[in-house]
Amino acid sequence: MNQSELADRLIRAAQDRVATTPLTDEYPDLDVATAYTIQDAVVAARKSAGFEVVGAKLGLTSAAKQQQMNVDEPLYGWLTHDMQIDTGEVLICDNFIQPRCEPEVAFLLGEDLEGPGVTAARVLAATDLVFPAVDVLDSRFAGYSFKLPDVVADNSSCAGFVLGGQGIDPAGFDLRLTGCVFEKNGELIATASGAAVLGHPAASVAWLVRKLSERGQGLEAGHIVLSGSMTEAIAVAPGDVITARFDRLGTVEIPCG
Repeated sequence: MNQSELADRLIRAAQDRVATTPLTDEYPDLDVATAYTIQDAVVAARKSAGFEVVGAKLGLTSAAKQQQMNVDEPLYGWLTHDMQIDTGEVLICDNFIQPRCEPEVAFLLGEDLEGPGVTAARVLAATDLVFPAVDVLDSRFAGYSFKLPDVVADNSSCAGFVLGGQGIDPAGFDLRLTGCVFEKNGELIATASGAAVLGHPAASVAWLVRKLSERGQGLEAGHIVLSGSMTEAIAVAPGDVITARFDRLGTVEIPCG
């Protein structure tokens, strides 16, 4: 198995906007640890191309999704500055292979976070602001058909994100109880609360910090962390409008073109 070649395949798929086949089709023994080293190469290539890492995102943070994928922990990927879609901007679907959207709580860190002992309380203390957010996914595998090592290698389907509102201090209210109403073209898709994300969105970020510490990595002040989806992701196409309304946090609306 040539990890560099596998990383190159994923990079080309994203650049050409043409889906590829799962890596595990050819390498059924590919494990998650090796997949993260392939992810490292994918992210390193983006950095070499001038794309700055601005944060991270989590996936498989709900018990239902973990059971569906037959895993017992989340996964993560890295966000680069070109992935941020500003408030009011249109999500250009042609920039992606098969875009999907999902609502999340985003954390803007005011301090570095690293080490094996980080807790949700420590995450909250290190957070400057939390935002309502929408994560834009784009699997480089046709039809979102993959196994866990595939999606890990594919930088956890990182593709884009939007922060809404002005951001608020997380002190003084309970993110577990923050409700979300997720809509597509004015029709209700799902409702959920922050407790759907590992019991608390900050617990999800704490898990990430502890996981990164196993690889000698951490999060930095100024990083944005998408804590994990509160609902299922939904496919989008030109003409769609995605809206995520959060208690206390505000609303994110994304027109798709």
